[in-house]
Amino acid sequence: MCCETHYGRNFLTKEEKIEKLKEYKDWLDNESKGVEEAIEKIKGAS
Repeated sequence: MCCETHYGRNFLTKEEKIEKLKEYKDWLDNESKGVEEAIEKIKGAS
């Protein structure tokens, strides 16, 4: 996420970096919720 190697801009503004990091954090938060749900599902199946 922080080091994009595909074709595009090489330098982002401070605001763009902040926005990308916020989007990444949201993705991580959602991923974490999914993991928690999977754990609870497995516990319920035991």
